[in-house]
Amino acid sequence: MGDQDPTPLSRERSMYLRIYTGDGDDDEEEGREERLPSCYDYVMHFLTVFWKVLFACVPPTEYWNGWACFFVSISAIGLLTAIIGDLASHFGCTVGLRDTVTAVVFVALGTSIPDTFASKVAAIQDQHADASVGNVTGSNAVNVFLGIGVAWSVAAVYWRIKGKEFRVDPGSLAFSVTLFTIFTFICMSVLLFRRRPSIGGELGGPKVSRLLTTLLFLGLWFLYILFSSLEAYCHINGF
Repeated sequence: MGDQDPTPLSRERSMYLRIYTGDGDDDEEEGREERLPSCYDYVMHFLTVFWKVLFACVPPTEYWNGWACFFVSISAIGLLTAIIGDLASHFGCTVGLRDTVTAVVFVALGTSIPDTFASKVAAIQDQHADASVGNVTGSNAVNVFLGIGVAWSVAAVYWRIKGKEFRVDPGSLAFSVTLFTIFTFICMSVLLFRRRPSIGGELGGPKVSRLLTTLLFLGLWFLYILFSSLEAYCHINGF
């Protein structure tokens, strides 16, 4: 009798006993094989090790009720934005692109990629798309309003103290902002339309609606770059 295998009922009871006492988790961890890193993992690690070390310097949110994390993060973002802006300006000067084209293509793309990945993570971890959509729209609004408004306000106050006027050449700014506003209304209309029950929300939904929405947004981005570039090189008349 002792050499015979236990009955299914006995095996089931022992399994429940291990789970109840916590021994089952240890058995699973012991039986789980450790996956060796692939060549892609090594390449991505060496490419991102600088950013991993840099982000490790950001304090946890438990310090100062999150204010330490906020100030260090916003300072790092400002420093990286300044570096990206200078690198893009040098690159545009090297290849012969105008500053307006460099700004709407390379600077905007380089500073928006982190927002895109953050929105993707928010969309995966959140049940709704409010956090991801709010992150994209809010971050870009803060970048434009504060990035331009604060800088121009400081310059205006400085030159006012010096007894001079601070003037900004609008250039193609009016045309670019108008075009961006038109495309923004189109994007917001699409997001509101996607809230229909047949689609299911701003993100996700049927494959056809996801594909059409993606192609539409990418098309609007390419049109914005195209029209802004044509206006910058005087192929079309702006405002």
